[in-house]
Amino acid sequence: MKKDKILVIGACGQIGVELTLALRKMYGDNNVVASDLREEHDLLKGTGPYVSLDVMNKEMLHVLVIRHNITQVYLLAAILSATGEKNPLLAWHINMQSLLNVLDIAKEEGLDKIYWPSSIAVFGPNSPKEDTPQHTIIEPTTIYGISKFAGERWCEYYNHRYGIDVRSLRYPGLISYKSAPGGGTTDYAVEIYHEALEEGSYKCFLSEDTYLPMMYMPDAIRATIELMEADSAKIKVRSAYNLSGMSFSPKEIAAAIKQHIPAFSISYEPDYRQQIANGWPQSIDDGLAGQDWGWKPEFNLEKMTEDMLRNLRQQKGIK
Repeated sequence: MKKDKILVIGACGQIGVELTLALRKMYGDNNVVASDLREEHDLLKGTGPYVSLDVMNKEMLHVLVIRHNITQVYLLAAILSATGEKNPLLAWHINMQSLLNVLDIAKEEGLDKIYWPSSIAVFGPNSPKEDTPQHTIIEPTTIYGISKFAGERWCEYYNHRYGIDVRSLRYPGLISYKSAPGGGTTDYAVEIYHEALEEGSYKCFLSEDTYLPMMYMPDAIRATIELMEADSAKIKVRSAYNLSGMSFSPKEIAAAIKQHIPAFSISYEPDYRQQIANGWPQSIDDGLAGQDWGWKPEFNLEKMTEDMLRNLRQQKGIK
């Protein structure tokens, strides 16, 4: 039986660190090759093979896939929403070309599976705001959203045209205590926990009543692995599945934190990220993910807040 060998590209990012560790637990440390442009993340050191890789260098990527007998690729490298608006052409180039490089190598080498994340950023101001359905008006207004929507079309094309088993999820905002966020519009929901513990207050870059779909990282990692482990016949959506965990506003997350830190205070100074958030959904209908491969979230705002604060206190040595 052929042994799976997995390559994680962008392994030092917010999702990459925890996903790599989870995959190593499942497949064995040496069967999951972590790669990134950055220096190896502290949490990954000593847990398995690490390679410095620029995904934009297709030749180098191709050699790596052949040399390590790679059968699956998780492509997580991307320029996110808020960072992308500062340099739209670079964001488009990196987000598109990296995906095309991987898809093309998958076709040439007959790789078993490809994972590529999409985002709720594909939706725009004309999409329904509440319970945004899987199939709806998609008119993104950020370069990140535009590149993710184009990427979904490429994934579907390579699946239909060449039979590549490529799978994708539209992630909501992701919250983690293990790795830092990477320049997204939902980053406030990570920063607020750190500031609550260190400063006792937080200045939020979104207005108090900005509802956005969010997810705790353990749920996101589990969803990714469940999608990739599901039988191919169950995967009906080859663009990207809607995925949902919870929806809340800065005011609500602040209230949840105050349950644990009564003196915590929050103020609001919306910046350019407010405009990005205004164009996104407030909640997501992920019924198809539940129907096709059994997806169900475990964490709500209260359960996540308790877990985040407990783990961050341990990390920071705060009683």
